[in-house]
Amino acid sequence: MKLLEQLATRVLIGDGAMGTLLYEQGVDQCFEEVNITDPEKIVNAHRKYVEAGADVVQTNTYAANQLKLEKYGLNKQVQTINQTAVNLARQAAKKSAFVVGTVGGIRRFQLEEWSLREIEVAFSEQMNELLYEGVDGLLLETFYDLEEAKMATSLARKLTNLPIIVNLSIGEVGVMNGGIAVSNAFDQLIAVGANVVGLNCRTGPFHMLRSFETMPLPKEAFLSAYPNASLPDYRDGRVFYQSNADYFQAMGEQFIKQGVRLLGGCCGTTPEHIEAFAKVKSVTKPVTSKTVRPLVAVREAIHIPRKQTPLPEIVKERKSVIVELDPPKKLNTKRFMEGAKALKEAGVDAVTMADNSLASPRVDNLALGAMVKEQLGVRPLVHVTCRDRNLIGLQSHLMGLNALGIDDVLAITGDPTKIGDFPGATSVYDVSSFQLISFIKQLNEGISFSGKELGQKANFSIGAALNPNVRHLDKAVKRMEKKVESGADYFMTQPIYSVEQIEALADETKHVKEPIYIGIMPLTGTRNAEFLHNEVPGIKLTDDIRAAMVACGEDRDASTAEGIKIAKSLIDTALTYFNGIYLITPFLRYEMTVELTQYIEAQKFIMQGR
Repeated sequence: MKLLEQLATRVLIGDGAMGTLLYEQGVDQCFEEVNITDPEKIVNAHRKYVEAGADVVQTNTYAANQLKLEKYGLNKQVQTINQTAVNLARQAAKKSAFVVGTVGGIRRFQLEEWSLREIEVAFSEQMNELLYEGVDGLLLETFYDLEEAKMATSLARKLTNLPIIVNLSIGEVGVMNGGIAVSNAFDQLIAVGANVVGLNCRTGPFHMLRSFETMPLPKEAFLSAYPNASLPDYRDGRVFYQSNADYFQAMGEQFIKQGVRLLGGCCGTTPEHIEAFAKVKSVTKPVTSKTVRPLVAVREAIHIPRKQTPLPEIVKERKSVIVELDPPKKLNTKRFMEGAKALKEAGVDAVTMADNSLASPRVDNLALGAMVKEQLGVRPLVHVTCRDRNLIGLQSHLMGLNALGIDDVLAITGDPTKIGDFPGATSVYDVSSFQLISFIKQLNEGISFSGKELGQKANFSIGAALNPNVRHLDKAVKRMEKKVESGADYFMTQPIYSVEQIEALADETKHVKEPIYIGIMPLTGTRNAEFLHNEVPGIKLTDDIRAAMVACGEDRDASTAEGIKIAKSLIDTALTYFNGIYLITPFLRYEMTVELTQYIEAQKFIMQGR
């Protein structure tokens, strides 16, 4: 009988983990490469699962696509690795078990790493190799992103009439990333060709079972479940899972009662876990009906209105000035607070604080933001980088900002750690600035990064960075447009030192509705000018400006006056085309940006009188 015919009448047992099994055996290389470097090890693993009672064996090809294999220099061996994997599984399965070709999801939270089209090309190559070698079906597993899962399912259905099993991965009970109900996601996958739909990875049996309790039995497909052995533990640099085969036997019965017809294991599971599931299969009959426990209704998220007008609305209506005041590198915050107070008195709309600029540790901008807000009544605008925090830290940080009523943020990638004080530190970069913008927008809907309902909507106005100091300005504008699509509300540019560049930017962005704050940073001397021009990414000075600073020599007062003069000239042009000016204070010399703020205020009256 064929795979689907058997599922129609009985429960089938899938195999367990391959990667963690190899890991426990000391394999420290690309797991898919082991197909060709130590094939007997793979055959033995398959054979143990078959002996434990597995009816369905999956090939060791989870990441055997050109995109994932490129990391190991193996992207030219897609054909060899996939075809060998099928043959090794066949050797172990013989006629005792079905062999399905495994294709692992690629997208996690780093959606920008590869485009959906690039992923489709990679999947197509891998699926064709698996199908050519004669698998009994395809198993598409560990898909976090529904769009990618639907694409892969549609592609697989175009390539074959064989059974297609699709397993999603979720972090919240019954809900995918973005708040999509899993039952709804299953319906969409079935509509594009899936024969079996289910869940794998991320959670152990307990939480995965709770998700199945919320799902009705699909009318045109079967359900599958491949839970992890447990939540992982981390000791001495290695990941461990509980050895709990008896528990799996008890939970296996519950899975079958919830309508699961294909029952296997994911991370941390071993032949002992699969043997436990196989014991259950022999005494528990598949069900044809069940009682569905309703997914807890998502309450309408509370929305508490902002007390202040959002910056994007201000700058659309009138000229607006925001000033960056770098958090200090030392513990004394006295001069920083003096600067923030002086800037408020000068009339700025917000004081913006970088997030460890140039990858050097500074006093936390969340703390300083709270201080200037509470002690001085200053509106803080804090930068949030992707560099220093993983997804957990980013969401926690943003939730903290929301709790403090700090609603204005700038989402940026962040300078790599190798340029800062600790070049050996890790750059996290779980997400790009595009995803960070999108996730912050999601918080504004009352939904966490993982799709969990938060009970309240955040009020963030989301700024994004724009670098116009590039050779091809049109490409920078396209990135800008992409950030708008992600949810950016306004933009702040890198410092500009060219009137022509400001005029060109105005022309290139005239179709963009989101407001732009033009970055202006006064120079403090010729060495400062040369450093910015030659060493800081994204900043270029004109020859005339560099020459003017050279002419000041080492005279501090003359250099300051010339730096302010240059900045005022750039401000005059910027105010002609843009409402927003973003002043960057050099070296906490806030007297310079206070003077420039006062100059802008005077210019506003002059322009209004024209």
